[in-house]
Amino acid sequence: METQDPTFQYPRRRVIRWALRQMIKAAFALLADMRIIGRENLPEKGPLLLVGNHFSFIDPVAMIRATEWPLEFVGAFDALNAPPVVTWIPAVWGRYPVFRGTGSRHALRGAEAVISQGGVLGIFPEGGSWATVLRPPRPGAAFLAARTGARIVPMGFDGMIDIFPRFRKGRRARATVRIGQPFGPFSAEGRGRERRRQLDEIGHTIMRQIAELIPPERCGFYSDDPAVREAARGTEIYPWSDAVEGEVPRR
Repeated sequence: METQDPTFQYPRRRVIRWALRQMIKAAFALLADMRIIGRENLPEKGPLLLVGNHFSFIDPVAMIRATEWPLEFVGAFDALNAPPVVTWIPAVWGRYPVFRGTGSRHALRGAEAVISQGGVLGIFPEGGSWATVLRPPRPGAAFLAARTGARIVPMGFDGMIDIFPRFRKGRRARATVRIGQPFGPFSAEGRGRERRRQLDEIGHTIMRQIAELIPPERCGFYSDDPAVREAARGTEIYPWSDAVEGEVPRR
């Protein structure tokens, strides 16, 4: 998986990301009473995939706040649920964009290059923040896990959805990031339906690890409580299943 393509050099944007990280730390100090639990579970170095639940557009920023690595992200080209006031952050930080309805080859190449260079890649398996309970994953995280053989670090984000509503009322929200123990690596053999079955199971394993790190009432499809699972019915429907975005390689 080695790459010589300078487009995918890791790490990158060091100065601007250092400045953004300081801004992010200051912003969280102002906006929230934030706890980060489980930092002792973070390996000293990559290659790693960081995965987490995605209930808020703030989650990627919280992932940056909770770690010190030069993170790369694979994420949607358009953050449709984020207000314009924060959409500049991923644009300036940089990520490998996923274009809905396409194979997003550029994002895949970037992700593989990051892992091949011992890097740390953040990805949110649910593929969007349209609900506040845990949903079945999109195939991307499992595919990357099997393709790269990288170990996975699960993260649980709680309280992020309250930050801006509380701030508008002059109050600081309570927010928590829980970091679980690394697991994996994974591989998927075979082709066709058998390979897809294995990838699906890897995806569910990832989500079950995340479920251990968030409040029980937020576990949705991965809850042990039938009532919680029933209440989550319908949230598994991907809102952008018919969307097709043009793929243009971007840095």
